[in-house]
This record gives sequence, structure tokens and C-alpha cells, in this order.
Amino acid sequence: MRRSLITATAAALLLVTPAFAYAAPEPYNQVTNGTFDAVTAPWVAYGGASGKLSAVGGQGCVDTGTGTINPWDSMLALPYLRIQNGVSYTLTFSARTTVPIPVTIVFQQNSGAYSTVFASTKTVPASMTTYTLTGTGKGEFADGQLGFQFGGQARTTFCLDDVSLVGGEPFPPYVPDTGPRVRVNQVGYLPDGPKAATVVTAATVPVPWRLTDAAGRVVRTGKTTPRGVDASSGQNVQTLDFSGFTKAGSGYTVTADGATSYPFPIGRDIYASLRRDSKTLFYTQRSGTPILDAVAPGYARAAGHVGVAPNRGDTAVPCLAPAAFADNWTCPAGYARDVTGGWYDAADHGKYVVNGGIAVAQLLSEFENGNRDPRLLDEIRWELDFLLTMQVPDGQPMAGMAYHKITDTSWTGLPLAPAADAKPRALHRPSTAATLNLAAAAAQGARVFKKTDPEYAARLLAAATTAYTAARANPAVYAPAADTAGGGAYADSDVTDEFYWAAAELFITTRNAAYRPAPTAGAFDPDGFYWGSVAALGRLDLATQNHDPFAALSVIAAAEKLIALQRKQPYGQPYAPATNRWAWGSNGNILNNVVVLATAARLTGLDRYRDAALTGVDVIFGRNALNISYVTGYGTVYSQNQQSRMYAHQLDATLPHPPAGTIAGGPNSGLNDPLSALRLAGCAPQFCYMDDINSYATNELTINWNSALSWVSSFLTH
Repeated sequence: MRRSLITATAAALLLVTPAFAYAAPEPYNQVTNGTFDAVTAPWVAYGGASGKLSAVGGQGCVDTGTGTINPWDSMLALPYLRIQNGVSYTLTFSARTTVPIPVTIVFQQNSGAYSTVFASTKTVPASMTTYTLTGTGKGEFADGQLGFQFGGQARTTFCLDDVSLVGGEPFPPYVPDTGPRVRVNQVGYLPDGPKAATVVTAATVPVPWRLTDAAGRVVRTGKTTPRGVDASSGQNVQTLDFSGFTKAGSGYTVTADGATSYPFPIGRDIYASLRRDSKTLFYTQRSGTPILDAVAPGYARAAGHVGVAPNRGDTAVPCLAPAAFADNWTCPAGYARDVTGGWYDAADHGKYVVNGGIAVAQLLSEFENGNRDPRLLDEIRWELDFLLTMQVPDGQPMAGMAYHKITDTSWTGLPLAPAADAKPRALHRPSTAATLNLAAAAAQGARVFKKTDPEYAARLLAAATTAYTAARANPAVYAPAADTAGGGAYADSDVTDEFYWAAAELFITTRNAAYRPAPTAGAFDPDGFYWGSVAALGRLDLATQNHDPFAALSVIAAAEKLIALQRKQPYGQPYAPATNRWAWGSNGNILNNVVVLATAARLTGLDRYRDAALTGVDVIFGRNALNISYVTGYGTVYSQNQQSRMYAHQLDATLPHPPAGTIAGGPNSGLNDPLSALRLAGCAPQFCYMDDINSYATNELTINWNSALSWVSSFLTH
């Protein structure tokens, strides 16, 4: 009896157990924050609602804004969802409004043909109401977007809660293709310059390496140096050095630990084309003029923002509504200004004085430091002319100051040619930072153009002195951080560096002691200078153009600190933030640190600074954790899907990639866009990058990053 009981129990268990072991998995819910308990990410408010989303009482609430026409002109969205062919999706959510309006709910591909899973319009009442929508995927897409669209309706507050979107499977883990484990500068090495490579390996003791030429002959051998785990990549790495090999040629490779690098050349002219190509972007980013195929083959387009429909144009731009600002600045009724021309700043169609200022200043410095190509002056003048139009004229509030920016009043989508942009445009309130950018860039321009066009130089200098005087009278007018509708805020509440830069440029140009800036410390940040930290621009010019001993010594001291920092980095970059968090535009910061090293080399003639600068660019051209060159068209594997509305080949095969010589922003630990936040969460700093047009936080292009590349390209060819 006992035996029979055990047998019966075992049989019962066999029958019951599978019900638990093979239970169906929970349906996959793509919504990662449907309850808004504390934060709003990864939800994004677009268009008229941009910047107006917040978590309130466990709900996501957004001001829908005014002045929109189409439903999609103002919306709350959850981007970068997965759509799978033939899969059924069920959306459940609760919503309310303060003023009941029709809301269009749509789940669709966010590019191309906008393949739609479902779309429905519901009039959302004032009380929280629950809805359910269903649909089926028609194709495979990685850029699905759930949107709640309320453009063209009465202004209201739309609140959302308890959102779920069930169906399909999660994305597979994102694993970048990093190629061979031996990382080199894919563009190559100068014969008399340093030559180093980094090997990703599990080995902890030195391993043999060999340098092989294009014919397969081994031309140099050695052993690697173990470097341990690199903090910026999380990889165990070793380095090797073949600087002693100087023979020019192409098709060289380095082999170590069973891996062989991408091929590379050794030659004196390897950067010759970069000096030209790094400036192409400025031409193709021009606003207010047709881009000619004869000048930039493959990039011809109609003039943008010249008032030809559907453009509103930049010929008569009004001010943004005064209600957008917290202070009492107002723009007279009916006032409008012609601000045609200049460069589009980045991926959008905005034009920003603080980004234009540093960009044109670096091109001016490139000219002053030896690149006397008259075509460079033509490009510089295109932007300087625009900056002059941004100065507030006499008789207007804050006369002499500079408007901070001119942008669309709400964000546009990708792709979009400038001539097809139908959004209204607006001037944004003047700022002290923009005014000092104008003063500095115009003062530098005045001395550069003095010989070739003295009348123009005098006009620039007059604008510069007027701007500096206006800034001193209005020393704390800051761009609002919340002013993000249609363009970046470029907020900066510390303008001591801008005052220093402007004073330095005015002093160098006029020799007027009243402008001489005090010799203060702190001009150089080892994390690199950028549009929001510009004292280094003044210090570099005081050292090179004014031959100021204090300035020269401070450049050399900054270079020494960068060399000490660089030697600790197995990938050789002169950049290692103490927090181990890489900045938005880290490639620009790295290049600007190279500018400091290169300037020290010019001031002293010492190879230690030249070699450090040359090693510093290796990380840009492929000697990095991802084994990618961040400059389009340079290297074996390179960035080519930088975010841009014009060069959007990834979204529309009829459009081009960015021009050769365009640099991507680079790794950004902040992961400030929804795509990188979703796919790169937890990344080591060097892995916080995607060559994807939608990853604007890591893969945007901007004029001020290319200006740094342009400056460095001239150094590399001398």
C-alpha cells in the first residue's frame, strides 16, 4: 500500500508540475514609465508642447501650447518602440484635460512611409477616462512611436496615466560591431610622428606584436605594454608603440594577440584633404543662399529661409512673445528684423550667436595661425555678416546687445530641407553671452580684414566696441534654460569667461589698455573648452597674436597638465573627466585640448607638445573603444549618420550622408536623447555612442565641433 501511495503521488506530480514549469510568459509591455510616479522620461513633448511636460501627482501633464495647425505640431510621445509584422498590439491608458479637446492617438513608424498600427481620435474630457486601442503591425520597424497629438486645438493641459502597450518582443540587446581588437588611427600616421595602437585583450602579460606592410612583409616587431582595465571603456587593454618605423607607404597593419588592425598609411600628406573637407560643412550649412553642386557636389539645394513659400523667411523676423521670458524685456509691437544668412548651427535650422561666435573665432584663429586661403575668409565673412544682423539697433530696448538666437517657434521633424521649413521664425531675447560673443568675434574679424577690406574691418570694430559697452551695462542678462521650443536653449549663467575673451580680442585689435584683461587663472579646463567656456580663446590669442608672456606660460602649463593626463589613458586621448562621465560633444572637447597642445608646440617648437597633439587625434580617427573614425569619409569604418535634417540618408535614401570631413559629437555619458537612453543604458563612457541619426546626444553635427576639427586639420598639415 505504501508503495502504491508513493507511485500515485509521483504520477500526480508529473501531471501537475508542467503547468508551473511551462507557464506562458507575461505579455511584453513596451511602456517603461506609464505611471509617471516621479519622472517623465522617456516620454517627450514635441512641437508646441516642447519643454512643458512634468510629472504631477503621479500623472504626466503637458501644456499643449498655442499657434499650431496640424495635430502632430504639438504632441506627447513615447519614441523608439518596436513594431513587428503581423503582431497584435493593445494600448490601454487613462487621460484627462482641463479643457476638453479632440486628441489623436497614433502608434506608427516615425519615418519613411509612417506605417501605422492604429490611429484614433478621442475627445478627452476633464475627468480621468480610460481607453483601449488595438492594431496590427505591418512591417518591421525600430522607430515606432506612440503619440498623443493635440496640435491645432484649444490650449489645455493634457494629463496621462497608467499607460501600457502590450504586444511583440523586446529589442535584442544592442551590441556594437567593434571590429578587430587592435585599434589604430585608421587615417594613418606621420612618418616623423608618434605611432601607437591599443589592443583589447584578456592577456595580463606582454604579448608579441608585428607591423606588416601591404605586401605581407613583417617590418617591425615588439612586445606590448599591459595597461590593465581602462576606466573609460571598461576593457582590459595593452598598448604598443612603433614610432621608430618611419617609412611611408599604405596598407600597413598591426597584429597582436591573434588580431589584426584595420589597414592604415604612413605618410606626410595623409591629412591634406581633411584641411579642405573639414570646411565643406560650413558651406553646406549656409542659410539664405542656394548651395551649388559645383562647389559641393551632391549637396545642391535651394536657398533656405529667404521668404519663398512655404518658408516664412529670415528677411523680417519678429521677436518671440514677451510672455516667454521671466523678466520685463519686451520687443515693440510690429518689430521685425532681417537676419538672413549665417550658418545653420547643427541638425536643426536654428542660428545661435554663442555657437556661431566660437565657430567663426576658431576659423579666424586658423587664418591668423597660417592658413591664408582666401576661401576661408569668404566663409568667415558669411557668418560675421550674420552676427552683425543680430545686434539690436539703436532705438530698441537693449540697443547694442545681441539677440541670443533665431529659431523656428517649435521643433521640426527629420528629414526637412531648409527651403521646405514652413514653421514661423522668431528672434529670442538678447543675452549678455551672445553680446560678448559678437564683441569678441567682430573684434578678431576687424584685425583679420584690416588689410583686405579696411571699411569692413571698421564696421566690425564699431560693432564690437558697441557690443562690449552694452554688455557691461547689462552684465547679467542670461538666456532662459527653459527656452527650448524650436531650438536649444544654450543657457549660460556665468559670463566671466565671455567678458575675458571679448576684452582680450578688443585689446589685441585696438592696443587700448582699457580693454586689457586681468591675468587671471583658470582659463584652461582639462575637460576642454566649448561654447559655454571660452576664456581659453582669449588666452590662446593673447599668447599667439599679442606675444603675451603670461598667456604663453599659462598655455604651456595647461599643455603639461594635458600631457600628464594623456599618458594615463591607454587610448591616448588628452581627456579624462574626473567624474568619468564624458560630455555632450566630447569629440569637440578632445579636439580643443589638442588645440592647446598644438599651440604650446607652436610657442615652444618642442616635439613633446607636437607629439601629444598628434597622439590626441588618434582617438578621433579610430584608436578608440568602438574602433570607429568619428569623421565622415576618413578611415575604414566611420560615422556617417550624424543627426541632420539635410543629410538624412539613413531615413531617406535620396538624401546624402553628411559631407566628408564632418565630425560627430561623440560619446556622451548623459544619454540625453530617448534612443541612446534606451539602447545604451549603463554604458562605459567610450561606449556611449551610436552612429544613428536619432541619437542626437551622441551623434549630432555642429559648426563649433567642425571648427575645432578645421583648426586642428591645419596644424596637422604644417
